[in-house]
Amino acid sequence: MNRFQIGDLRPGFSVNFDAEVSSDMVDRFMQLSGDVNPLHTDRAFARAQGFLDRVVFGMLTASFYSTLVGVHLPGRHALLQGVDASFVAPVFPGDRLTIVGEVAAVHAELGQIEIRAHITNQHGKKVSRAKIRSGFSAPAGDE
Repeated sequence: MNRFQIGDLRPGFSVNFDAEVSSDMVDRFMQLSGDVNPLHTDRAFARAQGFLDRVVFGMLTASFYSTLVGVHLPGRHALLQGVDASFVAPVFPGDRLTIVGEVAAVHAELGQIEIRAHITNQHGKKVSRAKIRSGFSAPAGDE
């Protein structure tokens, strides 16, 4: 887990990580969220709608933006303040995703950074993009 503080970061600094979306993750997200839309839960229904498989919940895909901020950029001292996400292509169980975040702006006077982020699948196709705002908590002596 990274421990960046606002003074460590400059526009253009970027990080990335990979994640695979399993069928089990989709099933658990359905149980947690209560969203039982058949597009996400029924493979035959999703295929009848023209998709390759059931479609991963957009908010499950977007949850990787939380991981981006809370673990990678800035990491331990992050206070996620906002995510404006768009879903531009479907994600399917078994997809391997690469999540990329780049510091777009540093607002030292506000104690906040802006992050441009996107997610691509194993074919290099962009499936989501986001603008993220993160503040910083006090280090509390753990450095």
